[in-house]
Amino acid sequence: MSLMNAPLPQAPTESSEPIDIDHWQKIGSTPDSSAQSSTEHRGVFGQYVNELGRQASSVWNQFWFTPADPATLGAIRVLIGAMLVYTHFVWGLDFESFFGPESWVTNELVQRYQQNDWVFSFWFVLPHTYAYPVHLACLGVLTLFTFGVFTRVTSLLSLLIVISYANRLPTAQYGLDQINGILMFYLAVGPSGAAYSIDSWLRRPKESGPRTTAHGFGWDAYGPSIHANIASRLIQLHMCVIYLFAGLGKLQGTAWWDGNAMWLAFANREYQTLDMTWLCDYPWAVHVMTHFTIFWELTYCVFVWIPVLTPIVLFFAVVLHVGIGLCMGMWTFALAMIFGNLIFVPPDIVRRFVSRLTARRHRVKSFGR
Repeated sequence: MSLMNAPLPQAPTESSEPIDIDHWQKIGSTPDSSAQSSTEHRGVFGQYVNELGRQASSVWNQFWFTPADPATLGAIRVLIGAMLVYTHFVWGLDFESFFGPESWVTNELVQRYQQNDWVFSFWFVLPHTYAYPVHLACLGVLTLFTFGVFTRVTSLLSLLIVISYANRLPTAQYGLDQINGILMFYLAVGPSGAAYSIDSWLRRPKESGPRTTAHGFGWDAYGPSIHANIASRLIQLHMCVIYLFAGLGKLQGTAWWDGNAMWLAFANREYQTLDMTWLCDYPWAVHVMTHFTIFWELTYCVFVWIPVLTPIVLFFAVVLHVGIGLCMGMWTFALAMIFGNLIFVPPDIVRRFVSRLTARRHRVKSFGR
């Protein structure tokens, strides 16, 4: 018999055998339970997604919008401000060679060099007659910023000064100028004058007591503020980006793969301030330092966020940059990078350190009397 002539299944009648419910449950479920199970699965998945979003939102808000003590920002302002005063003072030691009409790199040459880019520098429009007085005024603004005087204004002016000097002398820049500009930008964004400044001293409460938390962003708050936390987080993330891309960039050179990169730095007579050529007798030590440097830079952005590992990461940051200062003579760059790493030091530790330092100085002064 062909399939076309096969009898069709008959619908169950009252006299037909009833459906065995237990049988359907054993082999899977009742005919309608598969849809019900699918609905339940979608419900569980939806609950998971909602909970994941809620927790992610909570972590995000806690990371960015938790009020933070501006003590670390204030300490970095003092250190970077002093570095800016020093570096810009050095520009003035041979002012005419850098900014004069017959300078090594003239205004016209710089503008031709950057003709396809829009860059800002007041040096491009400033008559040479007023150049040196303006330079002295810039040093004054940077000094006021360092001491935290009218910090909201002087921080923005200091940022414009740093940008103008950097864009006027693009061929004379290196890592120091870049890290100075990066940190200056975030110090201008954040309430860097809210701690260890003349401004905060003048705003201090008359009666002793705990610092109050600022409401909202706290643009000029004396106590903890969201604004301080945002600026600190931005510096932290930028430091992670700097070290990550420094490590990735090194991986493009063969010397960092074969372990000889550190030896090339030690043997470079142009930058050598401490003779480390004795390491040629210990190639294994050079290889270890080379590969460890790469490992540290690539993992900095991960390990520095783990509280138990943060002191170790920062310790090696100090070791690395002090080594650069000792062996290659780039002390200003090394110190600026160390100042940037201070952003991962908790504000309460900064305050305890400053308190002990000032208390010891007070005891010494009292003893001298």
